[in-house]
Amino acid sequence: MSNSAKEAIETFTRWAQAFNDRDADAMIAEMHFPHVRLAGTEFQSWVTSDDFKIPQDDMTKALIAEGWHTTITKSVTASQAGPEKVHLVIRQSRQRKDGSEYNGFDTLWIFTKIDGRWGVQFRSSFLANATQAYGASKPTF
Repeated sequence: MSNSAKEAIETFTRWAQAFNDRDADAMIAEMHFPHVRLAGTEFQSWVTSDDFKIPQDDMTKALIAEGWHTTITKSVTASQAGPEKVHLVIRQSRQRKDGSEYNGFDTLWIFTKIDGRWGVQFRSSFLANATQAYGASKPTF
């Protein structure tokens, strides 16, 4: 595995821990902006870190309302890796407090190295029928 892939996986691992901790600042530290997500067939974007941070309390409430306790990463594979961009294919499991899975899904994350720092900049998820994103706008491309 390349150093780029290892660094992207380490970045993802920190982001995933921050997500479970519901620590928006720690998630943002592992992201680049603008940040884009393709959920189903709909693009969502956050132009700045504040755009991402502001709605996180509502996101947490929605996750709890759907029964979420934690998200477990089942697998991470670097499908492509270069010196400034890495594609990670990830299998995740949203779980209840008792450890039962209520939503398993595949997702593609694209990490970029900008100014010497790795961060996720694009995500495409097959997450369905669950809390997906708050505060995202539709990009105009």
